[in-house]
Parts: sequence; structure tokens; C-alpha cells
Amino acid sequence: MTFKRSEFPKGFQFAAATSSYQIEGHGHGGAGPTHWDTFAATPGNVVRAENGAIACDHYHRMDEDLDLMQGLGLDAYRFSTSWARVLPEGRGTPNADGLDFYDRLVDGLLKRGINPMATLYHWELPAALADLGGWRNPDISHWLADFATVIMRRIGDRVYSAAPINEPWCVAWLSHFMGHHAPGLRDIRAAAHAMHHVLTGHGRAVQAMRALGVKNLGAVCNFEYVHPADDTAEAAAAARLYDGIYNRFFLGGLFKGAYPPEVMEGLAPHMPKGWQDDFDLIGQPLDWCGLNYYTCKRIAPVKGAWPGHGEVPGPLPKTQMGWEIYPEGLEYFLKWVDTEYTKGLPLYVTESGMANADRADQPDQARIDYLNAHVAAAQRAMAAGAPLKGYTFWSLMDNYEWALGYEKRFGLIHVDFETLKRTPKASYHALAAALAS
Repeated sequence: MTFKRSEFPKGFQFAAATSSYQIEGHGHGGAGPTHWDTFAATPGNVVRAENGAIACDHYHRMDEDLDLMQGLGLDAYRFSTSWARVLPEGRGTPNADGLDFYDRLVDGLLKRGINPMATLYHWELPAALADLGGWRNPDISHWLADFATVIMRRIGDRVYSAAPINEPWCVAWLSHFMGHHAPGLRDIRAAAHAMHHVLTGHGRAVQAMRALGVKNLGAVCNFEYVHPADDTAEAAAAARLYDGIYNRFFLGGLFKGAYPPEVMEGLAPHMPKGWQDDFDLIGQPLDWCGLNYYTCKRIAPVKGAWPGHGEVPGPLPKTQMGWEIYPEGLEYFLKWVDTEYTKGLPLYVTESGMANADRADQPDQARIDYLNAHVAAAQRAMAAGAPLKGYTFWSLMDNYEWALGYEKRFGLIHVDFETLKRTPKASYHALAAALAS
């Protein structure tokens, strides 16, 4: 790596991240079914109909994985809790084995000197709640708050930080309007309701955790730098709308008590009743804001129904996901979020990484180059005054990449999905050396 730990302020948190359904093995430990199990069981939704029943079997291999984190020299580990593992029906009687699992995880991290960074929800909604409408149902904010209370009563006294929801755009828009993730809907009314309810859920979950005395609470949003496809006014308008939906809608709700007007031109007729009255709930005071950043997009106008835009290919080198590599976007967002929304609140890069067609016996130099470029972008933002307090690499290990199954590899650690053998990659060893410096 071209950076060293010594270049960063004392207390800066270098972390790696995973999510529960992607690594744990949801078929074990009494976990209930999720809408991802349903989505994956429907032909055409997921590559080879793969699911998270086994994943990386982290449920049974936790100690091995914790030792690998310690060997990497991490300050912190960002994990998510599985709602359906803790509450198999989404509500009601907790699963003791699920609570014990997260208890052991937090204790194991602390034993190794690693700060636990918890995310309540990373996309695997209990199937029983999906049957009741899931994120379309306004009651979900209360269900999420109840889940927050159950899990944080067990681990909330020992976590370094906590956030209710990972990437609200993916939970709402990608999953309810574009149909690419569970529940796989392509419905503007469903999307409008989910866009709002993911934020009311955030607000109630923050309230519930504050009531328990949980400290250091934040929000995690994802960002894509948006380029107009050409220099026409139509392309500029299309890009502005895409930016509004992706980058400004959720920050607007969280920090300004308003949604972007150009987004509401399309969504307002479909919003839940009384949505205008919920911003006090949504805008709960936060201790930090997390940014997940991977790529940029080039947006062109498209004839047809609102929002009337689409992606076009760009010229930059691309990852295994087909995403352009544009580290300048991370520098931009760290400065822009601070200036326009959070205004001095501590910021964290909560996900940063790339998919690459890795083999266990070949160096993943492309990932080393990607991380070097993006950490350098973060350093430039810090030099310009952005209050960045930590940087989290996605992902600790190769895992279940949702609708793309097991073929896209984001990990610092290679996982053989036949044997489940873990093999640290060249990027793991390079990062370990940088963090030891």
C-alpha cells in the first residue's frame, strides 16, 4: 500500500465490513426465513438461484474469522445483525441462539482489541414481515424499533457504534422500483412508501437505542458520483434527478427535514399519507454519518415515464461489477456531505472496495491499486477539512453478492465456496503491513 497508519490521526479507525446474510449461513442456528430466501428461490432472480443458506459459514467459523481480523491489524469491524436470526418471525419470541451468537461475536472482537461497529439491518427482512407488506407498511418503523431494543439490550453496552440501516437507496429504490433486490418489485408506489418508511424506521430505531443508553449512533448512506452523459440540458436534468434520488433524498430527510423538489415531482402522488409530518422523527440527532462509495454513473435522458433517465457506459477502467473506477468521487462526497448536510459531524467511510475475478494463487494487485487510490482521495478530503474519523474496507472476505450469487469477489480474504477455506489475498497482506507501520 502507498499509505501508512502513521499518516492518520490518533484514534482513526481502520475497519473491514461484512453483512449477516452474506457470510453467516442463514440455514443454521434457528434463523427464520427472509425475503432474500424467497427472492432467491424464484427463477431468474439470482445467478444459479444461489442463496445465503451456507454462505461463508461464518456462524460456525467465527473464531477463525476473528483471528484473521486480528491478523489484519484492524481497529474495528463493521458487521450487521440478522433480524430473522434474532426474531425468526420478525416479532415475538427471540431466538436465544441468535442472541448468543452476536453476544459471542462482540465479546470475541473486544477480546482481540477490535471495536464492534454494528448495523441493525442489511437487507434481509424476515419473511413474516414481508408478508405484511414489509417496507411498504408504515408499521415497519415500530417493528424495526422493537428489533433494535431486543438486540441492543444484549450487545448495546459493548458496541463502539451503531446504525439502523445500511444503504436506504438499496432497501427502497433498487428493491421496490428497479426490482433487482428482494422483494423484487417494480412499482413506483411501493418505492415511494419504502423510501419514506426506511427513514421513519431509522428514526424510531435511533430513539429505541438512545432509550437504552447506546452510544455513538449514526446513519449509513450510499453515494454515486453522477456525470451527465453529454453536454445537453436534457442530460443535465436527467443527471440532476438521478443525483436527487440516489444522493440527496435520504440526506435531505435526515439532515434538512425535506426531500429534493425535483424528486417529489414524481414521488409526491405516491407517498404515504401524512409523510410531511414525519421529519421530526426522521431527523433524530446523530453522532456520525457513514458514506459507502464505489463508483460513478453516466446518466442520459430516456423517453417514457418518470424518472425518464438511464445509465450509459463510461470510458474509465471497470471492476468485475462493470463499475467505473472513479476515486475522485469519494473526495467530492466527503467534502460535499460535510459542507451541505452534516456540518462538522464526524464522517466515516463505511464501505469501500472492488469486485475482482480473484484466484487464491494470484495476487489481487487491482484491489491494492483501487484501495490506494481511494484512501488517497480520502486523505485529500481530510487535508481540505473533511472530519473523517475512519475508513472501512468492503469486504473482509468473498461472500454472497446478492442477486449475483457467489461469482463476484470483493474480499480481502479469498473464500473457496466448495471447501470454505479462507486464504488471505495479497491485498490483505499489503493492508496488514500498512496498518502495522
